[in-house]
Amino acid sequence: MLYLKKTTRKFDERVYLSIVDGFHDPQKKHTRTKTIKSLGFLDELQKEYPDPIAHFKNVVDEMNKEKKNQVVNMDFNLSNSLGEGDNAKLLGYAPLSAIYHELELDTFFINRTQNMEVEYNINNIVKLLVFSRILDPGSKKRAYENKDRFFENTDFSLKDIYRALTHINKHRNAAQLWIHKHIPNRNTELVYYDVTNYYFEIDEQDELRKKGVSKEHRPDPIVQMGLFMDAEGIPISYNLFPGNTNDCETLISQMKDLRRDYGMGRVIVVADKGLNTAKNCYFNTHNLKNGYVFSQTVRGGHKELKDYVLKQSDYHIKKDGFKIKSRTYPREIELEKADGGKFKTRIDEKQVIFYRPDYDRKAKADRAAAVAKARQMVTNPSQYNKSTSYGAAKYVKNLEFDPKTGEILTTKHRPVFDESKLREEEIWDGYYAIVTSELDKTDEEIIEIYRGLWRIEESFKVTKSDLEARPVYVTREDHIQAHFLICFIALVIIRILQKRLDSKFSLSRIIESLNKAECVYLKENFYLLRFRDEVIDTIKNQMNIDVTKNIMRFGEIKNIFSNVKKAPIPQ
Repeated sequence: MLYLKKTTRKFDERVYLSIVDGFHDPQKKHTRTKTIKSLGFLDELQKEYPDPIAHFKNVVDEMNKEKKNQVVNMDFNLSNSLGEGDNAKLLGYAPLSAIYHELELDTFFINRTQNMEVEYNINNIVKLLVFSRILDPGSKKRAYENKDRFFENTDFSLKDIYRALTHINKHRNAAQLWIHKHIPNRNTELVYYDVTNYYFEIDEQDELRKKGVSKEHRPDPIVQMGLFMDAEGIPISYNLFPGNTNDCETLISQMKDLRRDYGMGRVIVVADKGLNTAKNCYFNTHNLKNGYVFSQTVRGGHKELKDYVLKQSDYHIKKDGFKIKSRTYPREIELEKADGGKFKTRIDEKQVIFYRPDYDRKAKADRAAAVAKARQMVTNPSQYNKSTSYGAAKYVKNLEFDPKTGEILTTKHRPVFDESKLREEEIWDGYYAIVTSELDKTDEEIIEIYRGLWRIEESFKVTKSDLEARPVYVTREDHIQAHFLICFIALVIIRILQKRLDSKFSLSRIIESLNKAECVYLKENFYLLRFRDEVIDTIKNQMNIDVTKNIMRFGEIKNIFSNVKKAPIPQ
């Protein structure tokens, strides 16, 4: 940006005017100037102009207007060698910053930490950790080492980041509620719930990190996360539980929190069969007056349900081999009283049963590898042991393992492939059951409601893969809690961005494009942009954030990040 510079000589106090150009020097991290035109001493210019300062300010304004569209010629020394890195900076995080400020998370963290006696800015640390978690996930140390990729104030140390985690953790519940209240027009008639776990590459256990049933079949200590999500795939809230907590034991406490803190009325809770317990169903319908849609195991169901599933005469046959039926069924349940006694009651629920040929084929394809391994185990048992036989052992009879080595023992009986077990499982391929309290909804409506659960399953995959939430590198419980709050905020922001882009792109595609939207410093005020694709163009059209130019001035880049902090929340 050009401006009029006034320099006063010390020995005679004469004022000299010049037109200079200010530009940001990324190496020295401060603004430098370059003289564009020397004008002369003010007292001499007054002989020619009544008001030289006003006159030349107008001249500068006109020059700045022309500068926006001018062609710039630059000289480069082709013999220069590369230094460390290419000083590439990210422009791609601009839409993430826009959503961060739309949610007023800067206000949240600034207000809650303004009276703290610390020398660092916690809001700036949170932004670095959130944006890094989305675009370049890894340890807190890695985020700090790559902080210069962002056009942000990162005047803090690595130790400051770890100190800040303790303070961030203190506000984890309030932050979730704040985000919920700042998402306009959120529909919570349906809330989806699921549980997953995250592992730590350590053997040590504590109150939170416990060895339990790992989703990834790892022996490491884990922590359980229960996550609520709305029908559009945007997270509502989460909580952490010790790693040895059963999935089904996490729902009620979180439902109480939603009703008390989030002020939700009647909701329909949607979850998979792991949450389908008598206690969860009764609590939702009787205590909270909520509804539920849960999947129900068919293969592991009681005989009466299996007989009903296989009875073909009352199915409604649809196209492509799809068939469906339903009934209202009185579910007899036994529950424990507060005093330790037990009582029996009944819930009238609707059972929706359906069969899809493509699900049938998928089940057989998913099983094929385990079946092939089981047949190999029978043929060459010495090539397998207890750990390598996972998933296939149930299809082998007479299978014994040495308790010390884990090797398969063949001294008494040779392993035999269990054909009857395979045939028994194949009977249920393609059949699914859903149970619900919503007796008045059609079968198709219930199936469509349940189908939305795939979004929360995808969210867990995103946090574990794209956001690399595990393994967890921090060890203190308050740091662990803060780590997952950062992951939660990151997931909310990227989900909102996906929705803002009309759900045209997968989360992985969006993250990849944002990460490639870099610029490289050329000289003086200019940066070279080196990536553009359909995602970047859609961001320009939908969010008015334009990083599609070939070359941008530093002032233009500053304006982008300044404007996204002021953008109103779309309704």
